[in-house]
Amino acid sequence: MSLDLSADLVSLLRTITDVESVSGNEKELADLIEEAMRTLGHLEVHRDGDAVIARTNLGRPERVVIAGHIDTVPVAGNLPSRLEEGERGLHVVGRGTCDMKAGVAVQLKLAAELAEPNRDITWIFYDNEEVGADENGLGRVAENSPELLEADFAVLMEPTDAQIEGGCQGVLRILITVPGKAAHAARSWLGVNAIHGLSDVLDRLNAYEAREVVVDDLTYHEGLNAVLVSGGVATNVIPPSARIEVNYRYAPDKTTEEALAELRRVFEGHSFDINDVSPAARPGLDQPLARAFVESVGQPARPKYGWTDVARFSELGIPAVNYGPGDPSLAHTDHEYCPANQLDQCAEGLRVWLSNQEDDA
Repeated sequence: MSLDLSADLVSLLRTITDVESVSGNEKELADLIEEAMRTLGHLEVHRDGDAVIARTNLGRPERVVIAGHIDTVPVAGNLPSRLEEGERGLHVVGRGTCDMKAGVAVQLKLAAELAEPNRDITWIFYDNEEVGADENGLGRVAENSPELLEADFAVLMEPTDAQIEGGCQGVLRILITVPGKAAHAARSWLGVNAIHGLSDVLDRLNAYEAREVVVDDLTYHEGLNAVLVSGGVATNVIPPSARIEVNYRYAPDKTTEEALAELRRVFEGHSFDINDVSPAARPGLDQPLARAFVESVGQPARPKYGWTDVARFSELGIPAVNYGPGDPSLAHTDHEYCPANQLDQCAEGLRVWLSNQEDDA
């Protein structure tokens, strides 16, 4: 089997969808992508585990990265792919069609087509995005071969309904543990109820006024919320300990350190453990490259609510946006699909941006 990069986008998407690539099992698809990229004489190809990096080297004054992950969440009876007619026209249905093999299909098609783009391009197809951050293939490439990620701008082809979504919010998850003292519920005055002690934390959360922050003309809505509560030993025991997990989504005007400082301010007097840290990413829409991209797509950008791997590029000093076919609300659902017209829409947006000679620096 080999990938036919001359095929139409619907056929190409169905081909790569039907190669099952649940996280940790990407090798077959990575092999096919590597083989296809090596047939293209205008690309220099690298392999890192199950990540494939293909680059033009035309000496252009600017370089952009177009990246997408090739893994999916586990299959749920939704392979092989199939075609359906729906309210949004022809759909390609199947695991990974939305998140994010539709974007990968666009990458493959354009990597073959754009032999002489107006900017040098690094195409990245990486593994293990749907699992822990320590296994992420893009992070591994950044650690092993950071020079392969050097660029002036990056586009991550996560599903966005074919609209540009700038940057991403940062995420901090903390665990606050409130101590108490166990006692029999019949003699409760001899103990200290840790669950009742959570009330102070909850009061602070209820009183917190989340910000709306404008970054590069995009408005991000922050959020600070309790997401998990646990505690107690038995129904007749005063709980000696209680825990509350708090999820903080912060705008890309903050560094991780500034976000942590905000949590220390809000929960002054309480200690907490950090369960997860994912930095925010500025959209970089004030950059000429980004402005040219927005103009090529022909519609205004919107903020990204949530976290994506654009943050990895931001940490490297590379402005990045999300742009890909598929409705993100369908990601990971059993009836995951991508409208066929969005494949062509995203391909054309990138094609214009990377081919228009008026945009040359």
